[in-house]
Amino acid sequence: MEHIEEAGIHSGDSSCSLPPYTLSDGLIAEITDATVRLARSLEVVGLMNIQFAVRGPSLYVLEVNPRASRTVPFVSKAIGVPLAKLAARVMLGAKLADLGFTQAVVPDYFSVKAPVFPFNKFPGVDTLLGPEMKSTGEVMGIDSNFGAAFAKAQIGAGVHLPDMRSTEPGTVFLSVRDEDKRHIVSLAGKLQDLGFKLLATSGTARALNNSGITAERVFKIHEGRPHVLDLIKNNQVTLIVNTPSGRLERSDDRLIRSAAVALKVPCITTLAGAAATVQALSWLRKRPLDVTPLQEHHARLRAAARVER
Repeated sequence: MEHIEEAGIHSGDSSCSLPPYTLSDGLIAEITDATVRLARSLEVVGLMNIQFAVRGPSLYVLEVNPRASRTVPFVSKAIGVPLAKLAARVMLGAKLADLGFTQAVVPDYFSVKAPVFPFNKFPGVDTLLGPEMKSTGEVMGIDSNFGAAFAKAQIGAGVHLPDMRSTEPGTVFLSVRDEDKRHIVSLAGKLQDLGFKLLATSGTARALNNSGITAERVFKIHEGRPHVLDLIKNNQVTLIVNTPSGRLERSDDRLIRSAAVALKVPCITTLAGAAATVQALSWLRKRPLDVTPLQEHHARLRAAARVER
């Protein structure tokens, strides 16, 4: 599985995709090989949880745990294989060949896990994600298209995505730290192409306007009124992309994120999450979401496995 948010955010709070949605075949093969070698070296029988990090061409191991994780039920549901049950049988001496599970299951659809947060029950809490886990549950969305699967997962988690059936889906507020400014340009361009009006704080607006993307400047909270918090409270903002900034801005950012929770405005705090959301919105612009029973996906996987054998 590939986490959507980068390393540094607790794995339980990160959305993820099975199979990976951006990794190359070569990198997946390297991860698979490293996993097998680690399992054999550690002589693990049963389940093992590994977290890898990718930086450029290099693969790093963050942690290896010879145990199950709470992701196992998600994977089992995604591929139609009772992994915990099989692992328990193997730990008691059974062979995988006898259990009929000797081949990796790689679905031809995407299963996206999205965390569910309790922020609406704690007024004023900061929704910024980090190494401390804040989620209290998770949901899954499945579709042959990653953007559609991510949209289903977000809707299942209670996120109120903009109505993409409208020719004017609303207004996006953008405020990102300096190191994110060059990356936000392409995302902002896609949002503009989808029909969104763009608002941004001074530095972000300057970066966007210099790149040919129209973004109206709005005051930060400490700069005067009407500021961005006023616009959010007046229901003039449909979506927020806000990555953490410096000390003075950090207070503003916290108030913005808290207001977003109270008013049920989607607030994204990572560029990776923003990129996945743009894919979801792009799909929703093209067509409505459809529903397929989970059993149909599993039946297709079993049929494909019989053909391969």
